[in-house]
Parts: sequence; structure tokens; C-alpha cells
Amino acid sequence: MSRAKTVEIFRQRLAEVIAHTGLSGSAFARKVGVDRSTLSQILSANSDRLPRVETLAAIAAAENVSLDWLIGVSEEGGLRTDILPLTVELQPGGQSVSDDRLTKWRAEAMGYKIRHVPTTLPDLLKTTTVIEYEFRPAAAVSVEQRHEASQAALDYQRRPETDTEVCSPVQSVRSLAHGHGVWRGLSADLRRAQLELMIRRVAELYPRFRWFLYDELHRFSVPMTIFGPKRAAIYLGQMYLVLNSREHITTLTEHFDELIRAAVVQPPEVPQVLQQLLDDI
Repeated sequence: MSRAKTVEIFRQRLAEVIAHTGLSGSAFARKVGVDRSTLSQILSANSDRLPRVETLAAIAAAENVSLDWLIGVSEEGGLRTDILPLTVELQPGGQSVSDDRLTKWRAEAMGYKIRHVPTTLPDLLKTTTVIEYEFRPAAAVSVEQRHEASQAALDYQRRPETDTEVCSPVQSVRSLAHGHGVWRGLSADLRRAQLELMIRRVAELYPRFRWFLYDELHRFSVPMTIFGPKRAAIYLGQMYLVLNSREHITTLTEHFDELIRAAVVQPPEVPQVLQQLLDDI
């Protein structure tokens, strides 16, 4: 990020902080221990410098905001939020679709675009039988809880203000249809039911939910979700790698957009491709 952009973001967020306190400029300056004239200079549109580190730290400490948030390095730690001192966290529970954090993060991203690369199929497109088949071996969370989490994801996506893009390898859908790999234990009837549900769901949820299929021979991605500008979560087996810095989120968003540009099946074409696979079973 350029210095000018950093200064601009800092100035905007400092103005938010002052407005949140309800104090006058003079009162706020006294509270954080700076001169009123210094505060005026900091807030001036003509200023092209950040204040001293001591001043930044005093503002952050006085108003319980993150220093990273204040200067635009992170979207976390702002007003009315918990301070997260790290811009990268490793948290347990990344394989659990019932994790309450996913619900919380989706809610926080409401109004922003969510970008998602699923581990297998998007959870909100799975039949009850497939959820049981896929997750019953994992004893950490009950199948019932996973059903509830999948339904919560579907209910979220049905809200008119949602905007979600999903990218999956086209090979993952073909494997399901043909009963290959992890799906080899599913009967043809169960695979048909899964494809039929996906056809109905993608038609129902489009265009708020847009599913892109890319060729895994030409692109690769680990499972991840980008919750607007708030955070990104990369799924590492039983863990989340959670990133909330602007630079990390931007980099992952660019990676996701590359998957979209390389997609061999666009969202309006997905029902037709699924129907062809269904007809072949």
C-alpha cells in the first residue's frame, strides 16, 4: 500500500474514532495527550505524513482499537470489535462445517461478496445422505449438527442481500457423477439424487449464488473462504489459517479471480452440465 493511501485511511479512521467518542477536537486531543493544533494538522487533507508512533499508540490505546486497523493494515480490531493483535492466526476446527465461527464470519460479511473454494461440494448443495456419508466418520461433531450448519448456510444464501461466488474443479463434479474417489461408496441412485438437488439449488439461488467450474489440470487451489474485506480462512485439515490483513485478503482475492477467469463452465451453464452428467449415470 502506498504511503498516501495509508495516510488517507488513517485520517478517515481517526475521524471515525473521534466521532465515536462524541468529544470535541480539543477534548479528544487532551484525552490522547496531543496538542489541539497537532490533531488539526493530522486531520488536514494537506497532511502527507502519519503522526509519530507514540501518538498512534496513544490513540489506539485510548479508544481500544488495533494499531493495525488504525493505519489500514488490517480490517480487524476496529470500533466495537475485539482487538486481534495478529494478522495471521491458526485456529483449530477447520474441518467442522458446524463451527459457529463460520456463521459469525458470514454474518459479519453481509453486504460484501463471499468467495469460496470448497473442500468437496458446496455444503448448501449437499443432500442429507451425502452429508451423512461424507462426515459420519468424523466423531468430533454429530451429523445432526452438520445438517443444521448446512441448513444455516442455505438460509443465509437465500437472503436477498447475499452475494457468493464459488469455484470448484469440474473434475470434482465428474467424480461424484461417476462414483470415483471419495464417492465410490455412493450408489448410483444416491449420486443421481445429489445431482438433482444441485440442479434445483443452483437454479434457485442464481444469481446471488454463482458456481464456477475450473479445470484442475490448469489451475489449483486449496479450500478457502474470503469473507469480503473482513478476513480469509484457508482450510488446513483440522485447522483454519485465518488472515485479516488487507494485503493477504487482496492476494487471495486475486487468486480467486484467476480461478474465475479460467473457469470452463460459467454459472448459467452449470445446470446443463449437471443434467448431462445425470443423464450419463
